[in-house]
Amino acid sequence: MNSESQSEEKRTFGAEVSRLLHLMVHSVYSEKEIFLRELVSNASDACDRLRYAALTDAKLLSGDSDLQVTLTPNKKAKTLTISDNGVGMNKEDLIENLGTIARSGTRAFFDGLSDDDPADMSLIGQFGIGFYSSFMVADNVDVTSRKASEEDAWLWSSDGLGEYTLSPSARDGRGTTIVLHIRKDQKDYLDPANLRRIIKTHSDHIDLPVVLMPDPSAKDSEGESETLNTASALWARPKKDINVEQYKEFYNHVGHTFDDPSLTIHYKAEGKIEYSVLLFVPTMPPFDLFEPTRKSHLKLYVRRVFITDDCDELLPPYLRFLRGVIDSEDLPLNMSREMLQNNPVIARIKTAVTKRVITELEKKAKKDADGYLKFWQSFGAVLKEGIYEDFERKDRLLKLARFKSTTSGDGYTSLEEYVGRMKDDQTAIYYITGDDLEAIRRSPQLEGFAAKGVEVLLMTDAVDDFWITSVPDFEGKALKSATRSGDDLDALSGASDEEDKDKDAAANSNVSPLIALLKETLGDHVKDVRVSSRLTESPVCLVADEGDTDMHLERLLKQHQGHTGTTPRVLEINPKHDLILALSERAAEKGAADTYADDAWLLLDQARIVEGEPVADPAAFSRRLANAMSRGLKM
Repeated sequence: MNSESQSEEKRTFGAEVSRLLHLMVHSVYSEKEIFLRELVSNASDACDRLRYAALTDAKLLSGDSDLQVTLTPNKKAKTLTISDNGVGMNKEDLIENLGTIARSGTRAFFDGLSDDDPADMSLIGQFGIGFYSSFMVADNVDVTSRKASEEDAWLWSSDGLGEYTLSPSARDGRGTTIVLHIRKDQKDYLDPANLRRIIKTHSDHIDLPVVLMPDPSAKDSEGESETLNTASALWARPKKDINVEQYKEFYNHVGHTFDDPSLTIHYKAEGKIEYSVLLFVPTMPPFDLFEPTRKSHLKLYVRRVFITDDCDELLPPYLRFLRGVIDSEDLPLNMSREMLQNNPVIARIKTAVTKRVITELEKKAKKDADGYLKFWQSFGAVLKEGIYEDFERKDRLLKLARFKSTTSGDGYTSLEEYVGRMKDDQTAIYYITGDDLEAIRRSPQLEGFAAKGVEVLLMTDAVDDFWITSVPDFEGKALKSATRSGDDLDALSGASDEEDKDKDAAANSNVSPLIALLKETLGDHVKDVRVSSRLTESPVCLVADEGDTDMHLERLLKQHQGHTGTTPRVLEINPKHDLILALSERAAEKGAADTYADDAWLLLDQARIVEGEPVADPAAFSRRLANAMSRGLKM
């Protein structure tokens, strides 16, 4: 046994990779040819990273400066080889990149996979793990790689069944060579004509040559190599020369995605500073959209030389869903991280690109309302972050916002549309926030608004409770929570006529003893007890007093920021409800404070439950409810 085989090391894949490989090996995914796009894309990225590293260490390119990707089919050996002369990998890189999935969204990815649905394979690109798609066409994969500036090469090999081996190897020069041992039923991927078609379709935009080498097992193996792609930066080409399919394939490459872009933004800025922009709005939300880091995923180039895909200074965080490229003519090639953070050219590009993106979204909202709503359903929660983060563009972002409402059914409405439908004497835009759309539709706080035909916006994104505090009004109309106390409903048209007002006054006076009993019993657990003008069907509800923290916002702060304080709420009662009327009659009896104390607490607990809050003392609540039911059964 030679020393090389003695040093062979066998390892087991991480559990998440094993499951992924099982899905790959047994996949009936209809577009298996995308494996080649993924491998060529990875090779291109490796060359880009080498080119950037060579800006500060020119020796990395010494002796082999013509970067390219080569494809070599061998029908006799049944292998397809994809090779590059990029940055390469050492042993540790191979373990990290091919043995595990070192991505923070891994769990979310696997939560979205099922063993039975081949369409789930479309998720793979979102997680940058397209390498494993090679196992859809190969029963064994060998990866030989040598990292730039290092002498040692390593061989990674696996059949995709749970294990892989690592052993020392040899390679002439830096880079990576992947040998796919093609399955018997996938031999079409050894056909040069098929390879030409796949590269032209999926990888024509790659801005370095993708070269097809002659089959060494063929009779004419001495034939010439052939460059299969245009090998020019797509973003630098005129828009008129690029078709929709080319844009889509570049988007899939640059974003590691499988969906179609819902919006493409391509232009060149000229003037004091020059730069090219090619941006895409995805159709499907990226897996890491709501990660706390809120990182951007744009690629920054300088004069077509890749610099970084980790430049958060190019766009504000609320546009982090964008994918694409920005290529500057004015930045220095040797950009450091610190220079990116403080460079005035980057700041000017950010301002201009942000403005352009918002303009394009405004155009889409106007010209393609249905398409814009699909965008909003995917990215509206992110775009709303800009309302409180970007003061300069707050008004424009507000006009882009769309909301469900009590009158919109399954559709959405804008603030402008809401204002256009407001009642003549209505001075505020009303809204309610919560966790679940159907739950807040049933909220008792909305009963009075519905009775008077007043529309209320329904907001269920966590960000809503925060941006709304920074927006006092829209076009002169105050934004006001429907869960706050106040006499707004009494002032709106649709109020009772004089006869009904007299009945209301009589009803209010009848409940005075109950209000006194509730205040005495509940004490500082409520801020006040009042007659409600908003309730028409429910007996009670809780509302926030003017100036107090909104109730849903306070719950969010408790859940996510460890907020421990609890603001006492106002308990509103419905003076026309049978339960309230019955309790009011008994509240005037002698000793009622003791006799009906449990009923007072049950009313408060009921209001808390409807609001989505836990009861303060579940055991006491259970006892009180059992006693109330017993009394009712004895009557």
